[in-house]
Amino acid sequence: MIGKRIRLERIIDRISGKTVIIPMDHGVTVGPMAGLIRVQETIKAVAMGGASAIVIHKGLVETGHRRGGKDVGLVVHLSASTRIAPNPNSKTMVCTVEEAIKLGADGVSIHVNLGAEDERSMLNDLGHVGRVAMEWGMPLLAMMYTRGPRIKNEYDVELLKHAARVGAELGADIVKVPYTGSVESFSEVVEGCPVPVVIAGGEKMENDQDILSMVKGAMDAGGAGVSIGRNVFQHKDPTKIVQAISKLVHHGSMVEEALKDLEEKR
Repeated sequence: MIGKRIRLERIIDRISGKTVIIPMDHGVTVGPMAGLIRVQETIKAVAMGGASAIVIHKGLVETGHRRGGKDVGLVVHLSASTRIAPNPNSKTMVCTVEEAIKLGADGVSIHVNLGAEDERSMLNDLGHVGRVAMEWGMPLLAMMYTRGPRIKNEYDVELLKHAARVGAELGADIVKVPYTGSVESFSEVVEGCPVPVVIAGGEKMENDQDILSMVKGAMDAGGAGVSIGRNVFQHKDPTKIVQAISKLVHHGSMVEEALKDLEEKR
């Protein structure tokens, strides 16, 4: 599986063993939102900040390829839904592992909503992608959420422990889940998952301290890094916020130190 190890080193830093992933797959879900209208500029900005990898859909690979500047890993997202669908929580496959390989991807990702009415279908897709990705030596990032009619709190630690474990057991090399809100509770999620766990960025936050505090909490809990979208690509300075996040993820810096550097560099 040397091919998978080589590809993983383009997603997970070989020195720190951590990762800063910037997902930019939101255009299918919500349309051309702020920060993703001129996607090549945003990719350049986060790459300059030290992002490990980006996540985009297959149709943006050529548009986003800059042919210059700092390199960044490429993860092609395989599933999708739109916010105008009768059930936005229902994800369907829109790309294959083989297509991603042809596009030069270093990894693939898939979104699963446990608790959704068609959970069965999404689990089937995850299992299938896990098998094909293993055959090709392609790293798989599973974005695991708990969303559906029976889910009262999608940040519930018991639910997220289960979600992370499902992702690992069905073949993911990296699992992405929401942050539970505290070091203690997120430690339980990490402990119960045998593969690296990264946190989602969630809704746009009010200030930089909130973003960095969340990142620090996840890292103190044993997390493997972050997968933060809107709080990066909609930031007034994507390069600087990625630099600040990277200090916490790769170097174990304190929030105050990262925040000070962020404010001084503006």
